[in-house]
Amino acid sequence: MSSHECIKSRIKDGETYAGLILGKNGQPDYHLVLMPGDVEDVTWSTARSWAVADGGDLPNRRELSLLHANLKELFARVWYWSSEQSEARSQLVWGQNFSSGIQTMYGRQFHGRARAVRRVPCD
Repeated sequence: MSSHECIKSRIKDGETYAGLILGKNGQPDYHLVLMPGDVEDVTWSTARSWAVADGGDLPNRRELSLLHANLKELFARVWYWSSEQSEARSQLVWGQNFSSGIQTMYGRQFHGRARAVRRVPCD
């Protein structure tokens, strides 16, 4: 079974295949799947808890870039939380603007929007 056929069989109802994330620094490649639904007007902590409770996680910055490139039409033209905190200032968290395409940081207490993703290992 090819990698493409394998991932198709692992996508659940309502999910959308986003693409392949190439591993960095010896990490393995994996497939990214966008889970259905979103939350809006939530802090980063609330967004993270929601994504985990739904069986996924918030996307990291690389994943948000892929989602913007491949599935932009499935997002409102607003700002979405990532899972990545600033290395220099832990109270700040990265996010992606799906209108302009830029990534920037906001404080954890900012109210933004979130989508959850699943990471499926390549076989």
